[in-house]
Amino acid sequence: MDETRRESASGWRRFLPGRRRLIQLYAALLYNAQLKGFVTGTIYQGASKSACLPGLNCYSCPGAVGACPLGSIQNELGSLEKGIGFYALGSVMLFGLILGRTVCGWLCPFGLLQELLYKIPSYKVAKNRVTRALTFVKYLLLAVLVVAVPITLALRDNTAVVAFCKYVCPAGTLEGALGLLPTNPEFASMLFVLFTNKFVILVAVLCACIFVYRAFCRFLCPLGAIYGMFNQLSVIGVRVSDERCVGCGSCVRGCRMDVRRVGDRECIHCTECVASCPVAAISLKAAEATLIAQGHQSPGAQTTEEVGREQRQTRRRRFLVAALVAVLVAALVYFNWDSTPGDVDVSVDEVGVTSGAEGPEEGQVLADFSIECLDGSTFSIARSRGKVTIVNLWATYCEPCVKELPYFADLYHDHPDDIALVAVHAARLSPNVDTDDFVAELGLDFPVAVDTAKVDVCGIVGSDGATLPQTVVLDREGRVVYNKVGSVTPELLEQLFEEASG
Repeated sequence: MDETRRESASGWRRFLPGRRRLIQLYAALLYNAQLKGFVTGTIYQGASKSACLPGLNCYSCPGAVGACPLGSIQNELGSLEKGIGFYALGSVMLFGLILGRTVCGWLCPFGLLQELLYKIPSYKVAKNRVTRALTFVKYLLLAVLVVAVPITLALRDNTAVVAFCKYVCPAGTLEGALGLLPTNPEFASMLFVLFTNKFVILVAVLCACIFVYRAFCRFLCPLGAIYGMFNQLSVIGVRVSDERCVGCGSCVRGCRMDVRRVGDRECIHCTECVASCPVAAISLKAAEATLIAQGHQSPGAQTTEEVGREQRQTRRRRFLVAALVAVLVAALVYFNWDSTPGDVDVSVDEVGVTSGAEGPEEGQVLADFSIECLDGSTFSIARSRGKVTIVNLWATYCEPCVKELPYFADLYHDHPDDIALVAVHAARLSPNVDTDDFVAELGLDFPVAVDTAKVDVCGIVGSDGATLPQTVVLDREGRVVYNKVGSVTPELLEQLFEEASG
């Protein structure tokens, strides 16, 4: 409806964003209110991060202040060994019952990006039988990657895998991995084949959106598939008046989504059909209340009562706009104020999933701990005094971890009398892997230990243990000279050894 009005406007007014575009921009900014995260290269992990947002917005985006509903659902289904969680599922169902796919049309940042890309002048693919058939792909992705794979791996391997986020989601690649790399260039060494595959998917999706209206939304988005199931039940949605409708079909013909009728599972309630209906039979409603409708009378033909009602509606709209602006300003101040808690340093794995790193700062003396190694020996910080000590934390599922293990082996053999080294495997994160066989296959002959309870070696990392690989280097007196998350190179290890040797 907004686009139709702008096209008929003259002069500079036709370039102004319409009502729906402003709401889309508002939602994108509110979802990502921690603007300082893009500068500092951190992600927010305060209290609001546990709350599900309605639209598709990556948890790992530097600005994100809430959780992606799709990722939250996969996390719940992938943690069935801890019991069935209903928060994310309940949140998405609530959004669906109230809004349906209005979320897609008005409140999804990735939907906004797709629409902006479609504005690039190019050949445009019209909807047809093929595009309608492709709309079922998102239901297949929902069933397999969002539901079946997380549940299967949770029950079989006791492992939580957010399969759609890990293998497909272009929003996660764009907002998470690529959003953090500019301020964390060292993470580039941690990106391997899986990230490359996801980057190819991202480029393909973004290119497709130039030629096909909302290509990801129509064909691939499982969140849209979920909300589409609620379209006929949602409180807010586009409704057709049976009394006024003459069955001309202009609404369906003019719609760029693959709808067969107004308000079906593919309708995103964008209200473009409201303006195009020749008999004003379509409106956007919230239950019985009309939110957007096509006007019929000119101001001169209005009665006094109608003028008064319109004035009251105008005042209510202005009050609502003022309240929304106040909420946005408050959010921007809160999440970007220097004293705001919860923003932490992050690591990026191949798919852009991030988490906070903890541990001793450089110059601190690492407290003693002992851990039994696979070869029967015992590694101890206290007994390592006088040598350069290296503690590496890794897991079998982590490709950057596995790739760098031979670098530690080479350094260990180059300086056998001057280095105390242990690689601690996070067994909790790779619960069904035979570590002995895995280490033997890699040909590692330096001390390797297994932490079976949690990855918490003397406070080096937090109890979540999700930030890997991590390497800590101590000098001969036991002081920390290096403690960082991310991959290392042979050159860096040699440099750290020289620095720690004094």
